Amino acid sequence: MTAPATAAPATAAAPGIRPGGLLRAVGRTHRAALVLSLVALAAAAVALVWLHSLGDEARAGVSACATPPTDGLPSCAAVDAITADETYRDGLSALATALSWLMFPVAAWAGGALTGRELENGTARLAWTQSVTPVRWLAVKLAAPAALLTAGTGGLLLLNAWARGDGNPNLAGDWYYPDVFVSTGPVAVAYALTGLALGALAGLVWRRALPATGVALAASLLLHGVLERYRENLWPPVTRTEAGDFELPRSALQVAWADSPVNGVPLTRATFHPESHFWPLQYVESGLLLAVAGTATAAAFLLLARRLP
Repeated sequence: MTAPATAAPATAAAPGIRPGGLLRAVGRTHRAALVLSLVALAAAAVALVWLHSLGDEARAGVSACATPPTDGLPSCAAVDAITADETYRDGLSALATALSWLMFPVAAWAGGALTGRELENGTARLAWTQSVTPVRWLAVKLAAPAALLTAGTGGLLLLNAWARGDGNPNLAGDWYYPDVFVSTGPVAVAYALTGLALGALAGLVWRRALPATGVALAASLLLHGVLERYRENLWPPVTRTEAGDFELPRSALQVAWADSPVNGVPLTRATFHPESHFWPLQYVESGLLLAVAGTATAAAFLLLARRLP
């Protein structure tokens, strides 16, 4: 009589320790959000490719309205029927707005579904019984969406820069406009990651979907508003003073006129951020956002270690 086969150790069959098992579980649990995000990403990419095809025609329409026209057309009346410039301008504006407000749906989803709902329904505790530690559970919950957000948002930023062409402010918007500023630099990725971290922390604190969603949205809105309000103070502006009138930069923050005490010639003083300040402002704001994201992430892990088994 042969001896019965020895049963395999229970840990070998535990789904939580299989390679990629937790990642697949996260993907299945949030399949709807993943599919919706991929569809939105694909739609935005197609729209940007289409807008790029309109760019040359749109810029030709703007040059026709110059004085005198630069492309041989007799007057702006000759291009009134051309709607490429309006379509191009409106399309870029809509996509810039969508990218600049990406933080809010990410924060709501992270607070309501990624952590809050799973703690409320008990699915998180179920995962912890499958050889998945709470720390590992949270690490995967944050790492997988963070990687997708970084890749997706970064790809859209590159497509947006390509579609904007030479960045003609009359078509694509001035660089310092809030939506344009956020949607044309790394600060967009920083906003998305910060929304993810704030939402996850809210979900761990409130452990219910609806309250966590509300708090995450409120915190994101407050942070977004503060940084937009004080953005011009993140880097020292330039002050220019000249006798008489001179062409003021479009990004002028403050303009003052005064009489010279020497010869009575009027002086014009303007304080502004030149376009060369775009990258310093981007880096400083991105650094602040990533600091907030890092702090929120550390707080989330600390809270998980102290309050959850």
